[in-house]
Amino acid sequence: MASALAVSPAAAFRVGSSKCSRAGRRSVAARCAQQDPLLLRVARGEEAERTPVWLMRQAGRYMAAFREYSDRIPFRERSETASIAIELSLQPWHAFKPDGVIMFSDILTPLPALGIEFDVIKGKGPRIDNPISSMEQVRALAPMDDPLSKLPFVHETLSTLRAELRGTPATLLGFIGTPWTLAAYSVEGKAERNCRRTKTMMYNNPEVLHALLDHLTDALIAYCGYQIEAGAQVIQLFDSWAHHLSPEQFAEFSLPYAERIIAAVRAKYPQVPLIFHANGGSGKHAQLAQCTADVIGLDWECSMAGARQAIGSQRTLQGNVDPMILFGTEQAIREAVTRSLVEAGPRHHILNVGHGVIEGTPEESVGLFCELARQSADILAAHGMASAAKQPVAA
Repeated sequence: MASALAVSPAAAFRVGSSKCSRAGRRSVAARCAQQDPLLLRVARGEEAERTPVWLMRQAGRYMAAFREYSDRIPFRERSETASIAIELSLQPWHAFKPDGVIMFSDILTPLPALGIEFDVIKGKGPRIDNPISSMEQVRALAPMDDPLSKLPFVHETLSTLRAELRGTPATLLGFIGTPWTLAAYSVEGKAERNCRRTKTMMYNNPEVLHALLDHLTDALIAYCGYQIEAGAQVIQLFDSWAHHLSPEQFAEFSLPYAERIIAAVRAKYPQVPLIFHANGGSGKHAQLAQCTADVIGLDWECSMAGARQAIGSQRTLQGNVDPMILFGTEQAIREAVTRSLVEAGPRHHILNVGHGVIEGTPEESVGLFCELARQSADILAAHGMASAAKQPVAA
């Protein structure tokens, strides 16, 4: 993919139409299939020789190399110093060779550019000292009008990672939090078990919550484009707080705003696949089936077979192995991965855990997880499922 990587991602595979269909994007991608890395091809919906793999929170405290930084450098300094973020992003790729490298950052990273300051307290998580509680605060928020000057480290991190990965089989992933998740953090001021302040606003002053969601949606559209221009080849939308929503609330306060981002980014960057991952999405398959993202990420609380039936055989699914299985025996890990691979089938699947890798996870278990994906064609063949690359060609 050397020639494509040498130019900006926005120009590499531009197809012209702002209403490019999924079939049209696949047609463009098919002409470049031999140049593009595996995960990127599968995220676009193409057939592939095996199942690709990456892990959410694959850069983290389970790695001894990561702890050398996290034990002495505060989180925001690590994530907002490009040289450190680059190193942390690459650590799991050097160690385990997943098919994706995801930028080390945080879903809250764009908030200070809007006027919402936060800190991450070790052992306690994010803190926002002046949480949103009124329409006046929402109206005072800044637009995401100049991310390069406000968030320069994001561009430096992604552009350097893209250069570092040139000529390798890895796909570079960027990510954002969804408007709902960022709104909930901004209103609560911290992780809150019952999402009390936000739910109170939802039931008493929904117009304030919708105004905040509108503002965040516009900002995140710009932030997505900024990451793509910097080098991200795939973007994942993390709806980390979807578990706080009923299916009906999800349909009103989360999915429509995520869909606005998907539509806007797709219109400008049709070559960049989008992944939507809802933590707590297992009870929302009917809504997830309506999501137009290229890939639907699944948490571990559902069966892959059930999700495949509900969402469809032609949709690309991501997940959904319980991350706690990585504390189990080698046999248990092999069985869990095999089950996910078989239930998903040999096409339209990206292997991942159904939530982030947990602190304390044995590094050798992550290595085995990635290795099993590299063996996926043989694993599936042993269960009577041939990959697209092994299908006989019709005369």
